Amino acid sequence: MSNRFSTIKLDNYKPLRDLVFAAMREAILSGKLKPGERLMEVQLAEEMGVSRTPVREAIRKLELEGLVVMVPRKGAYVAGLTLKDVAEVFEIRSSLEGLAAALAADRITDEEVEALDNILKEISEAVAKGDIDKVIKKDGEFHQILFSASRNSRLAQMINNLKEQIDRFRVQSFSNPVRLKSVLSEHKEILDAIKQGDIENAEKLAKEHIYKVEYNVMNILRKQMDFEEEPL
Repeated sequence: MSNRFSTIKLDNYKPLRDLVFAAMREAILSGKLKPGERLMEVQLAEEMGVSRTPVREAIRKLELEGLVVMVPRKGAYVAGLTLKDVAEVFEIRSSLEGLAAALAADRITDEEVEALDNILKEISEAVAKGDIDKVIKKDGEFHQILFSASRNSRLAQMINNLKEQIDRFRVQSFSNPVRLKSVLSEHKEILDAIKQGDIENAEKLAKEHIYKVEYNVMNILRKQMDFEEEPL
């Protein structure tokens, strides 16, 4: 159980509370701390080799991010996911990312195109090696460059407001090995449309990509968790 958290280096220049928060956040996003799991301060402190104080502070901060919920008289728990939660996030994300791709097709720079090409090469190499952590990281970088290429700071900010949920779903999506190669080909299609300045197709492909991610995440969550399904 002690390997659930990334190593906390006490000689790091960051305050201990920030290091503990980062370790717990990563554990939640990666699924090492599972939805619905109770967060016991004493146990978590022992696992990370720290006192209870930074753990308590991290839990409060994670609550503000929506990754932890406080249940009266019971304590702190990793926030659960419902199918309705997933549907709502992806509904917003598909519209925003479709718009971002459309704007990028009109406004992207040569340097950004080169950066996206390089990221796709790195993703391809990571897929071949089965390095899922790197695929997840580079996938996030790919989307961030697209947001920047839209040249619309408010749009990028709106998408980043969903970052915690998107990161959590990204980990779920890539837990399915079949999706790895599909995601790579979908990204290439989106980038090709952007390179061609095909605004309509770039938007269409970006939305289709998000729909496919949503479908995959929904299927995984249905299998992994005991959902009380709500009307979507």
